[in-house]
Amino acid sequence: MTVTVARTTVSEHGIVRYASIGGLELEAGGYLPDVTLAYETWGTLNADASNAVLIEHALTGSTHVTRGDTDEPGWWEQLAGPGAPVDTDRFFVVSINIVGGCYGSTGPSSPAPDGTPWGSRFPLVTLRDSTVAEARLADKLGIKSWFAVLGGSMGGARALEWAVTFPERVQRCGVISIGAASTAEQIAFAQAQTLAIRQDANFNGGDYYGGPFPEDGLALARRIAHITYRSAAELEGRFGRAPQAPESPLQGGVLASRGRYQVESYLDHQGNKLVRRFDANSYIAITEALMSHDICRGRGPLPETLARSGARFFVAAVDSDRLYFPAQSRELAAALPGEVDVHLITAPIGHDGFLTEIGQLGHQLRAHLSD
Repeated sequence: MTVTVARTTVSEHGIVRYASIGGLELEAGGYLPDVTLAYETWGTLNADASNAVLIEHALTGSTHVTRGDTDEPGWWEQLAGPGAPVDTDRFFVVSINIVGGCYGSTGPSSPAPDGTPWGSRFPLVTLRDSTVAEARLADKLGIKSWFAVLGGSMGGARALEWAVTFPERVQRCGVISIGAASTAEQIAFAQAQTLAIRQDANFNGGDYYGGPFPEDGLALARRIAHITYRSAAELEGRFGRAPQAPESPLQGGVLASRGRYQVESYLDHQGNKLVRRFDANSYIAITEALMSHDICRGRGPLPETLARSGARFFVAAVDSDRLYFPAQSRELAAALPGEVDVHLITAPIGHDGFLTEIGQLGHQLRAHLSD
C-alpha cells in the first residue's frame, strides 16, 4: 500500500514503508506518473529536523542498511546502527530504494497506468532523476537539509549528485569507491552485463512478466559484475586453479561435460543467488542509471561543478579496487575546494571492500559526523 507520510508518524525502525511522490519528468525525456518510493528509517527525527542522514544503496542493494526492529542483518551494519559511526541513537537515518528498482520503488515490474507491468516501456532514469525523486520524499518527511548523505559505489555517485543538485540541502557528503563520472571502461563492463540479459531467450524485449524470466542472462550479468567487484589477488588466493570437488575440469568426453574449477562454481553461486532476489529489467534500468553518472554533465569543469556544493566531503577508496580505481577518488578530492584527504581501505578483496571493510574507517567517519 502506498501512503503519504508525515514526520510525526514515522516510528518503526528498519521496516519498509512507501510514499507517493507524484509524477516525475525525466532528464532523458520520459515521464513516470505517480511514482512510489520505498524507504526505511531508523532513529528519531529531532524537533528541528537537523539530525537526518541519508544512506544510499549500491547497484543491487536494498533499503535494509541495518537491523532496527527486525532480526534481518543489514548490508552495512559496520557503518550504521546503535553506537556505530552513523549512530541511530543520535541520527535519523533514511535509506531509499532507487527509482527503477525492485525493492518497492516504481520500476519496470511495477504496474503502468494500464495495470500491466511497465516492462519494455519503462523509461531511462538517470541518477539525477533519482535525486529529484528523493528530494520530494525528504520534503514529505519534513527534512529540508541532510546532516549527511553518504554511500559507496553507485550509492556514492548518488550522494555526490545530491550534494551538487541540491547544495543547500546537504551539509556533509560521503563518497566512497566511486569517481566523478563513469568511465568508458566502466560503461563497457556495464554494457556487457545488460547485453547478457537482453540476449537471454526469455527476455522477450523486456516483456517477460507472466512467462519465464530471463534467469540465465541475469545470472551471467552478475558473473561479469562480480569479477570486477573482486580483485585478481583475492580470487587467486581463495581459489587458484583448484577443481570444484568431486568435479574435474580436465575430465569429460565432450566440452560440455567437463567439471568446473572452484572459481567457476563461485561465480555460478553468485549469479544464481541474485536471480532469486532481483528483477532483470531493474538490473538493466539501474545499471544504465549508473552509466549516466557524470556529475559535470551540463555544469562545466569538475572544480567548477563541485564548487556549487558547500558540503564537507569525506572521500574514500579501496586500495585493491579494479572497478572504481583509487585514482578516480583522488581526482575527485583534488577538484574539491580546500584540502580533502582520500581515506584508503586496505583490503585484498577489491571493490566489495567498501562494504565488507568499512569498519576500517570507523574512526574517520565518526570524526566527519561530529559537530
